Amino acid sequence: MKNLNVGILGATGAVGQKFIRLLETHPWFTISSLGASKRSAGKKYKQAVHWIEKTELPSNASDIVVTECIPSEFADVDFVFSGLDSSVAGDIEKSFAEAGIPVISNAKNYRTHEQVPLLVPEVNPDHAELITKQSFSKNGDGWIVTNPNCVSVPLSMSLKPLDDAFGIEAVVVTSMQSISGAGYPGVASLDIVANVVPYIGGEEDKVETESTKLLGRVNENSIAYRDFPIQATAVRVPTVDGHLLSVSVSLETKPESIDEVRKAFTDWKNPIAELDLPSSPETPVRLYEEDRHPQPRLHADREGGMQTAVGRLRKGKVMDIGYVTLAHNTIRGAAGGAILNGELLAAKGYFK
Repeated sequence: MKNLNVGILGATGAVGQKFIRLLETHPWFTISSLGASKRSAGKKYKQAVHWIEKTELPSNASDIVVTECIPSEFADVDFVFSGLDSSVAGDIEKSFAEAGIPVISNAKNYRTHEQVPLLVPEVNPDHAELITKQSFSKNGDGWIVTNPNCVSVPLSMSLKPLDDAFGIEAVVVTSMQSISGAGYPGVASLDIVANVVPYIGGEEDKVETESTKLLGRVNENSIAYRDFPIQATAVRVPTVDGHLLSVSVSLETKPESIDEVRKAFTDWKNPIAELDLPSSPETPVRLYEEDRHPQPRLHADREGGMQTAVGRLRKGKVMDIGYVTLAHNTIRGAAGGAILNGELLAAKGYFK
């Protein structure tokens, strides 16, 4: 694979910092440009950033001079990762795509755009073909791809084996979301210490919409969303990393036993396994048999934070089955997922 130069938009923020840490030794992608606000522009990255990652600030980024998020400042990149806040992401990401610079975004702004793929590579790699339908740039060199909300990722990844084996009829999900999902400085300590907050603004609608797009089918110029209902509840809990979901599912084809459902998880084949993508986990969806697993503290970091864990699989009394699922929200559900999207698109030849 040819080494590609990448830029990062929103490089000083929490998601931008995660991109920089995860890309430090990446075999395909080299950071060449960093963009942030006017306040940070003109400073070396080490001077502009308040570094909150657990590791040292990578030397390959520390002396890069930060620029504003303007396409002309990113002339040497093959594409950009966007960790921008949604309040500014829409116009900036569009300007890059119009300038012929592909954008892989973590922001919500284009997730429901008809021609913009919402990608989880193990769930819907075929949705990438929508790139060819976009018209942001005249010659098609510039385009936008998004990764989903940090709850939609483990939900769709855990539903995919069930959908392939039985079909989905309805879903009820409650997400117990860690404080890192609120960014930095995040939730006020007096709100979250020894407490649970039973509401996260905008989260429930995103989960209900995005998951049906992820599991949808490609039409000629868009995605046909799935029509099964999802009822979501989003709760903030005092864990640091890892979103834990409690999921109940009604299936179209009723399994004869819970062992048949267990087999659907363990026999499911990863559709991108043969691509050997650097960030792709060996076991993208792992079924745990221990009743007390998975737990955010113990399992969120498995396989570099890229594995989705499933446990507590059991026969339901109201719906057909119930289980819990877990993923690292700032890696699998944010920067790491976007990097895996970049690897898939590079392997498929979308960068010209």
